[in-house]
Amino acid sequence: MNDLKEEAPMSIKRNLTRSRRVAAAAAVTVLATTLAACGGGEPGSGEEPAEAASAEEIEAALEEGGTIDFWTWTPQAQKQIDAFEKAYPNMTVNLTDTQGAEDHNTALQNAISAGSGIPDVAQLEYQSVPQFQLPGQLTDLTAYGFGDHEALYTPSTWGAVSQNGGIWGLPQDSGPMALFYNADVFEEHDLVVPETWDEYVEQARKLKEADPDKAMINDDGNGAGGVTSMIWQAGGKPFQVDGDTVTVDLADEGTQKWAEMYQQFIDEELASDIPGWTDEWYQALADGTIASIVVGAWMPGVLESGAPDGSGKWRVAPMPTYDGTPVNAENGGSTEVVPEGSDDKLLAAGFLQWLNADPESIKVFMETGGFPATVAELESEEFLGFESEYFGGQKINEVLAGGAENVVEGWQYLPWQSYANSIFSDTVGQAYLDKTSLLDGLAAWQEENVRYGTEQGFTVNG
Repeated sequence: MNDLKEEAPMSIKRNLTRSRRVAAAAAVTVLATTLAACGGGEPGSGEEPAEAASAEEIEAALEEGGTIDFWTWTPQAQKQIDAFEKAYPNMTVNLTDTQGAEDHNTALQNAISAGSGIPDVAQLEYQSVPQFQLPGQLTDLTAYGFGDHEALYTPSTWGAVSQNGGIWGLPQDSGPMALFYNADVFEEHDLVVPETWDEYVEQARKLKEADPDKAMINDDGNGAGGVTSMIWQAGGKPFQVDGDTVTVDLADEGTQKWAEMYQQFIDEELASDIPGWTDEWYQALADGTIASIVVGAWMPGVLESGAPDGSGKWRVAPMPTYDGTPVNAENGGSTEVVPEGSDDKLLAAGFLQWLNADPESIKVFMETGGFPATVAELESEEFLGFESEYFGGQKINEVLAGGAENVVEGWQYLPWQSYANSIFSDTVGQAYLDKTSLLDGLAAWQEENVRYGTEQGFTVNG
């Protein structure tokens, strides 16, 4: 696995940027038919799926062969398909590169709505699973024996694919959060790597005093995905979903804990106003203008491709916490699913199982920059012992894998999370721009989500 130190493809940077600009249009279309499938007997009701197949039957089908269509935006996909078709010479996988989550979700929903051109296997971000699952648009894979794979994965990623009485996919990757920091800037200004958020704020003040042209972090918190992950880490559970009843509480204890901590960056102007995921932002990371970021474990490859001039300067540390007790959250990550409209669910289930459970596929995924969701890989000596040249020879996976062990369980996304993310900048985001209250911005976000969810036919408490 020495190939892990190779620079990540530029497409990773492009796709991560695109995936955070999720279009509201896709969410609107998905939610338009959501409640029609929430009654008894539909997918998600916990009843046994109509079709079933043993492991032997799945293997026999793959050996016999056939053709399936696979939609994804991961840069690793073609190499994984090549390995799969080598293992099963009678199989053909037609790949469609959907470029990113935004275009992908829109195209998938359009195909489902039209009833034609539906792929057999499709990638979904964990946050998007409920939007397609609740309307009955995904195949429950329980009857294909997927429950037998639970022990392969970290609890948080397994929880993301097994919900509402079914198993809707297998985890592809994970994104336990970590603190990425510019060691050169920290050394130059005698900064201490923080263990708590109070220490992090203090180091941000120290950096501003020493060099007003530098900032500890950028202002937007990496958008809705970054903020919800920070709330998750703080112990917040602002979204609770039980069938068609949704509770939105963006003033719960954990959410307030995060908001009160981060409000200091706004009030004291400790953060850079450079927008995240822009060329200017990558340059600021490369030259030390922005000294740290808190983000998911997939970030090393993005830094290598997006900020190559930062090579040798960056390091990774565990996420700061509120009381020093190790606790973490996920930021990002995806699964593959079998749409209900697949023409060959048996072959689709077999390919999906191979894609995210077979050691050969996982090896290919990791060699090209993917961060695993599988316990065996996270615990392997080879993975943990990898020394990153970009990170000054640090064994970064020791830190990142450690973060995966401390992820708080029980987090839920909204059934309309893509829409919620799309209005984040108009609500919470205004606090960054206007230097106002995050709690007020969160209240506005909650109000808009309650209104939207109610319009879609959900019973929304908030």
